[in-house]
Amino acid sequence: MHKTNAMRILESHKIPYEYFEYEVDEDELSGITVAKKINAKPDEVFKTLVALGDKGGYSVFCIPVEFELDFKKAASVSNNKSVQLIKLKDLKTITGYVRGGCSPIGMKKQFPTFIDESAQLFDKIFVSAGVRGIQLLISPTDLRNLINAEFADLI
Repeated sequence: MHKTNAMRILESHKIPYEYFEYEVDEDELSGITVAKKINAKPDEVFKTLVALGDKGGYSVFCIPVEFELDFKKAASVSNNKSVQLIKLKDLKTITGYVRGGCSPIGMKKQFPTFIDESAQLFDKIFVSAGVRGIQLLISPTDLRNLINAEFADLI
């Protein structure tokens, strides 16, 4: 296993984390599948979505993998009238990450980031390590503080 940029960032800030590796199936990249592979509950595994707002540019939303983003709530917390998810073909250019390996930690640029408030129910949550096949287990408060995110109702 090689260290990802997200892992190096966590270590440089002395933030404790664990990592969990899993076998990647290119045909099945869903978060629910990832949760099963790492023996985690889907409400503890958070996917990272990137959206473009009509006023505020790009925003990042971390939500449990079993849910869909509520676009009205996402627009409201990001000070937009509307938001839409970016096209998959633009993900790597904008964030430096690919689908199934998009981490809220270490994007090319730090965008306004919002973590679903349900993360606060857990001591630790899973987020992508920035590559397919590795998940990080981290305190939601540490994650919020590291990436200057806000907890919000997003689902």
